Amino acid sequence: MQGMKTLRVLSSAEAVGPQVYRILREQIIQAELTPGERISESEIAKSLSISRQPVREAFIKLSEEGLVQVLPQRGTYVTRISTASVMDVRFVREAIEADIVRQVAAEHATATIEVLRDQIARQKQVPHDDRAAFLRLDELFHHTLAAAAGRAYAWSVIESVKAQMDRVRFLSVDDIQINRLIEQHERIVDGIAAGDVSEAEQALRTHLREIVKSLPEIARSRAEFFDGAG
Repeated sequence: MQGMKTLRVLSSAEAVGPQVYRILREQIIQAELTPGERISESEIAKSLSISRQPVREAFIKLSEEGLVQVLPQRGTYVTRISTASVMDVRFVREAIEADIVRQVAAEHATATIEVLRDQIARQKQVPHDDRAAFLRLDELFHHTLAAAAGRAYAWSVIESVKAQMDRVRFLSVDDIQINRLIEQHERIVDGIAAGDVSEAEQALRTHLREIVKSLPEIARSRAEFFDGAG
C-alpha cells in the first residue's frame, strides 16, 4: 500500500476531507497510485496526522468516481481504467462543451478572448516534461469557457465524471500531442474571436475527440492500467 507517496501539507484554512480527496485523486490520475494498488485508510491518516474519518469520506467520493474499489474486510484498491467509461464521458463532455463554446462564440467578449489567449501563452511556456502543469492549464482553459458562458453547474457535472478521461490524458500526453492540443486551443479561440459559432464548435469537437485517436494505442502500450489486464 501506499498513498501520500510524496509528503503533503494540509492547509488549516480549508476542511481536511476535501484536501485529502484532491490529493488522492491527483495521485491516481497522475499514476502515482497505480491500478491494483491497495491504499490504507489508517496509514494515510497517520501520514497526515489526522483522524480516519476524512480519509474514509475521501474514499467514498473516489469510489463514486470509479477511481477506487472498496472491498469490505479486504481493503481499498485503485481501479483499472474502463475504456468504455472513457468513451462515454467523452461523449457527454463534448455534448455539454459544444453548447458552451457556441454561446461564448456568439458573445465573443473581448475580455474572455484576452484571458483565453493569455492562458494559451502560458501553456506554451510549460516545460516539456511537466505534463501535470500542462493539463492543469488545459483544465483551466475549459473551465474558463464554462465560466464565460455562465455554466458553472455544467462544468461541475463534467468535473464529477471526467476522472477516468483525465487518467488517459495524463498517460498519453507528450510533446507532440501538447503542441497539437495548443494549436487546437488556438483554433477554438480564433473561432470565438471571429464570432464564428460553427467554427468554434467544430474546433472544440475536434479537440475533445483527440482522445479517441490516442486511447487504443495507450491501452495497448500501458495495458496494466486498463480493464482486461492480467
